[in-house]
Amino acid sequence: MADIKDIRAILFDMDGTLVDSDRAVERSWLSWASEYGADGPAAYEMAHGSPSEATVRKLLSRLTEDEILSASARQLELQYDDLSDVVATPGAHDLIALLDRQGVPWAVVTSADDRLAKARLNAAGITPRVLVTTDDVAAGKPDPAGYLLAAELLGVPPADCLVVEDAEVGLEAARAAGAHTAALRGLDGDVRLSSLTDLARLLS
Repeated sequence: MADIKDIRAILFDMDGTLVDSDRAVERSWLSWASEYGADGPAAYEMAHGSPSEATVRKLLSRLTEDEILSASARQLELQYDDLSDVVATPGAHDLIALLDRQGVPWAVVTSADDRLAKARLNAAGITPRVLVTTDDVAAGKPDPAGYLLAAELLGVPPADCLVVEDAEVGLEAARAAGAHTAALRGLDGDVRLSSLTDLARLLS
């Protein structure tokens, strides 16, 4: 990739990247799986980085369309109000403050719907000027639509954007959008990060 200091915008994933919601997400999937007779740990693993409905469809393919939509809605209901231990990830606030001081535009692109995204970002004390959720695009990650829309809203070509992700489906979406990638959780990106503090050091 080009020198990281030539990057003109940062596009962040939300869960696991800017917001630590791992325990809340796990609780919701385990509870949901218990209700629907699905494998809870497998559901949680499969859901990481993907829209809830896509995971529900894979796990409950035997159900009718109406039943799948109902099960997907139930899964989201379990997440909306479970915010007790949702916080910003280490280094998130410092990195955002740095970007704002440097005048680097940034956005959040998430596999959550609008209600859930705003609830978790609010719990973490993060207010993005641009937020793209599954309510804004026809297809979620790994489709690139969300990242393409965020780049458009920021007025920056995808090729000049750095996507920060912690899930392989999100990295796939970023690559398909033509963006550069920074990967957390030991994943492979153009840049590998142990935390957002690493990215702040690179940018400063």
